[in-house]
Amino acid sequence: MGSVNRRKEGSFYERRAGDYLTGQGLTLVEFNFSCRLGEIDLVAREGTCLVFVEVKYRRSRRFGLPEEAVGPSKMRTIRKVAGYYCLTHGICQTTPVRFDLVAIEGEEIRHYRGAF
Repeated sequence: MGSVNRRKEGSFYERRAGDYLTGQGLTLVEFNFSCRLGEIDLVAREGTCLVFVEVKYRRSRRFGLPEEAVGPSKMRTIRKVAGYYCLTHGICQTTPVRFDLVAIEGEEIRHYRGAF
């Protein structure tokens, strides 16, 4: 699969995750925030909490669970990008922040609050 198709597929599942989270009461703020440090798939709010969301999709378990694709290095990158996001968007340091993971496997969606 080419990079354009992969990006298109990724966007589709990020939108699907966004719809799911909206149904769970979160308010979406931004899709695909990126900077030179990396990218965050979704930024949302739940009450006063700012939520940074990583979305992972797998058609099947052939290459493992989607959750297994978020290792320590990816978590560090997301934290750095989140810090930059807060800095550039005037988010106060006292604003509660959470890092969630949405794993999509086939048609099943699993949401992990405070995943890392």
